[in-house]
Amino acid sequence: EVQLVESGGDLVQAGGSLRLSCAASGFTLDDYAIGWFRQAPGKEREGVSCISNIDGNTYYADSVKGRFTISSDNAKNTVYLQMNSLKPEDTAIYFCAASSQATLYPIMYYYWGQGTQVTVSS
Repeated sequence: EVQLVESGGDLVQAGGSLRLSCAASGFTLDDYAIGWFRQAPGKEREGVSCISNIDGNTYYADSVKGRFTISSDNAKNTVYLQMNSLKPEDTAIYFCAASSQATLYPIMYYYWGQGTQVTVSS
């Protein structure tokens, strides 16, 4: 059974940092690209970052470039999202998901985790 479990969400002050984890089971990170998405109340789910299972290339939304870093640890079958210089507008539920291609379009993803809440206070 394919499962994705996010963790690491928390309440943090603006300017602070968090590291989110996405633990995968039922497949290996060689099988699928992994993306991070977020959804704020009343807004559509948006792509934040993704990492290719083919060549390890990484992609970022313009809103997080230079602040967020995606990485993977194949030995732990886990993908991370390091978030620095957090802003109140980063507040959302963060999800990880698996797809056959690295893209920031949520519709392209097959498997989803349950999400983890990130709240950034001003």
